[in-house]
Amino acid sequence: MKKPRFNLRGLLSRWDINEHIFVSIIAVVIGVLGGYGAVLFRASIQFFQTIFYSSGREFLEIAGQVPWYVKLLMPAVGGAVVGPVIYFWAREAKGHGVPEVMEAVAVKGGHIRARVSAAKILASAISIGCGGSVGREGPIVQIGSAVGSTVGQLLKVSQDRLRTLVGCGAAAGIAATFNAPIAGVLFSVEILLGEFGVATFSPIVLSSVMATTVSRHYFGDFPAFEVPAYEMVSAWELFFYAGLGVIAALVAVLFVTTLYRTEDLFDAIPIPEYVKPILGGLIMGLFIIFLPQVFGVGYGAINEALMGQAAWYTLLALVFAKVAATSITIGGGMSGGIFAPSLFLGAMTGGAFGFLVNQLEPAMTASSGAYALVGMGGVVAAATHAPITAIIIIFELTSQYTIILPLMITCIISTLLAMALKNGNIYTIKLLRRGVALYRGREQGILRNILVQDVMRHEVRTVRESTFLSDVIQAFQDFNISYLEVVDENGNLSGIISFRDIRLVLNEEQLGHLIVAKEVASSPVITVQPLEDVETALKRMGQTGVSQLPVVDQHNPRRVIGVIHEKDITAAYNRGTLALGSFG
Repeated sequence: MKKPRFNLRGLLSRWDINEHIFVSIIAVVIGVLGGYGAVLFRASIQFFQTIFYSSGREFLEIAGQVPWYVKLLMPAVGGAVVGPVIYFWAREAKGHGVPEVMEAVAVKGGHIRARVSAAKILASAISIGCGGSVGREGPIVQIGSAVGSTVGQLLKVSQDRLRTLVGCGAAAGIAATFNAPIAGVLFSVEILLGEFGVATFSPIVLSSVMATTVSRHYFGDFPAFEVPAYEMVSAWELFFYAGLGVIAALVAVLFVTTLYRTEDLFDAIPIPEYVKPILGGLIMGLFIIFLPQVFGVGYGAINEALMGQAAWYTLLALVFAKVAATSITIGGGMSGGIFAPSLFLGAMTGGAFGFLVNQLEPAMTASSGAYALVGMGGVVAAATHAPITAIIIIFELTSQYTIILPLMITCIISTLLAMALKNGNIYTIKLLRRGVALYRGREQGILRNILVQDVMRHEVRTVRESTFLSDVIQAFQDFNISYLEVVDENGNLSGIISFRDIRLVLNEEQLGHLIVAKEVASSPVITVQPLEDVETALKRMGQTGVSQLPVVDQHNPRRVIGVIHEKDITAAYNRGTLALGSFG
């Protein structure tokens, strides 16, 4: 007997439940699951760190008690486990994870394999626990997103709803990890989904709140970083914070560039993929021996920078060390996030910069810790091209509102400069290298999901190259059209005539039998193919200043099979907008 399929609409109709309410209920469930996923992940990191180093405490507190050979070898041992887990179980678990979620949302309709959650927890917990210089935020985004996708697939929701549920899982992960519900929401809508529609926003808020509630139950309601009270000493200090924004952008660009070049170097090494994490682990072990601050997420070193407890030259050295250590960890094939390393780089950069400006103008500048705090936001904003998320997350991480003005200036300047210097952010560059270009915003999303073949007209008005001008004019009048496609004797497209091309000769009757269509046609002809999206068609129309394009066969680009009109694209877009704005 065939098993009956789950019917969401039938269930809602039977229970008289509005779909808005249903999605909200599911968002609450995903929030709880995402919160517990974060709890499990943090416990797993401590568990594996205890296995590798006999203690789950902050590594800086125990680094002096760990023998040098243990620091050297444990990252390689961890790499020996992580490599096969990723290679044979779930390739998506490699690296920082957020680009894979973005690709799933934009290209795969929100579909993420269920096994990714388990693989990511194991691979990332081992990578961080053994000393890999990566963060836990990227993995928890991927874990939460996989949970949201799995729940949505089980309930067989539409692709639009599935993308929203993936966003719910990502927000839950960030909120639970940082104890930052607002930042979780903004990360999801600004970085992953790229839209702020009410239908999307509301469920994500619910998931973020529930995940934060779960997190606070287990870890308490405390900021991720304990910082002393800071305040802006003088309005003139804003110029220094603007300068910090410039430096933060340069550090972020250095980080992004080094990260992907290191990945290329490891990819070029002719050894099996699952062996490369061992090599990366050995190199990482050397870093830990001499600079234990770069171990794992590095929150201990960040706290030292915030409290002004490290010398400026140490902070400066740690900037370059962290860039190298994180690039080697991820490039070597381990699993972990880049958000915490970005915070680390910002704290070190800001701390060193703050020390120097405080020495120059002690009466009108805050302590180095204030600049470390703002620098965290600056590098995160520049690396992710998401200044709103960076501003809010630093505020929630520290509960320091008095620093908000300098934070806003630094983050905006760093983002603008980074965008000018680098095409794509630290997440989207990975996708661009795969040939996947993401367009933010609902408008681009709608246009990219509509194909030319969905809105094209199959009726094509053509004339032969040898058609006299008088007959061409008559065709325009008979069919009341603005364009005529010109074909050769074999029926192949050779040009196009617009009504404006012949306006100058409309009253020249003597030319009617002297000029033929070929002589007034424009060529070469800009065309589109049926399987291209309408956004591409619109761009080509804009480049050529026309409102209609011929559609040609993808196997024979000279055979015209239809036309696409700008007004038909507009109508299709309007229908898509109405569909997105409704759950019905």
